Amino acid sequence: MGQVYNQTPDEKIIMSVGIGHGGGSIVGADLEFGIGNRFGAQIGLGYPGLGAGLNYHFKPTLRSSFLSLQYIQIGYSPSRSISAVGPAFVYRGKKWFTFSVGYAVEVNNTFSSSLSATGLILAIGGYFPL
Repeated sequence: MGQVYNQTPDEKIIMSVGIGHGGGSIVGADLEFGIGNRFGAQIGLGYPGLGAGLNYHFKPTLRSSFLSLQYIQIGYSPSRSISAVGPAFVYRGKKWFTFSVGYAVEVNNTFSSSLSATGLILAIGGYFPL
């Protein structure tokens, strides 16, 4: 017999919270919306950033691990922010644990020429369906 997943048909939204969520923020939250079989879209907000992503799940449930193409912005002001894009792998445990690792390449920097958003992006926390 195959594994049984706890997703019910009405689990169309998952919230993740923790360190590095919400666009690589110190602390933040992401909302993922199911947009088709194995696909999701996410938006996030945290301190001091925001983010968005398109996700491909390995299994047909939002509770599964996935690959993501993400956009992050550190800072809220267009005149003082750093933006980056890149891929990430997001692990989701069966019940609540989530961890992600990715690589982002800076695309815009209006904050400081001495700071760079190119590099590893990490996040750890928990998730739950809404």
